Amino acid sequence: MSLTTQLKEKLEANLKAIPADITEIMNNATEALKAESLAKKAFKEGDSILNAKLLNAQNKEIEIASLNSNGPLIISFYRGGWCPYCNLELKALQNALPKFKALGAQLIAITPETPDNSLSTAEKNELSFEVLSDLGNVYAKKLGLVFEMPEDLRAIYHQFGLDVPKHNGDNSYELPMPATFVIDPDGKIILSFVAEDYTKRLDPEVIISALEKL
Repeated sequence: MSLTTQLKEKLEANLKAIPADITEIMNNATEALKAESLAKKAFKEGDSILNAKLLNAQNKEIEIASLNSNGPLIISFYRGGWCPYCNLELKALQNALPKFKALGAQLIAITPETPDNSLSTAEKNELSFEVLSDLGNVYAKKLGLVFEMPEDLRAIYHQFGLDVPKHNGDNSYELPMPATFVIDPDGKIILSFVAEDYTKRLDPEVIISALEKL
């Protein structure tokens, strides 16, 4: 089953399970981001990816440029291990990893969560690629991916038992939009996917097609 199909089924299940008034608040937050055209302001195809040094799940510093020096690089930004849509995406990327490697590409995921929390996510999903912590969303902000959760949405998350500041180690309530970049060996973005709607993700098959064209 494709990631796109899995995400659709998850959304349909959530719409049945979550009360309509809560769904409306969540949808309103998404529509507000769309109204700002936030995704259009993010890095896009043709831009050169910025370098950064981020901590992996073992608290080791990893440099983006060093990963991109020997071939294509796939970067996937996700909100956190508490997000069911993120977990579906991470598992799908893990399943596609052999194909990515066969095409000479490396894969990393980036989250605003602390290394301890990203380690838990990596273990839960049995990930064999690097998961890096972008503390304070510093790197994601430079790429134009970050937004701040509105007050009513924060309250909903707390009702669900989701403490975003605790996961991220700060008090900002800032998150990155789901985003995936495929970067060629020269550091140029050849495929960009940024979604204001957190239920949407880039299917690995699209990534594979982009890599095959390199």
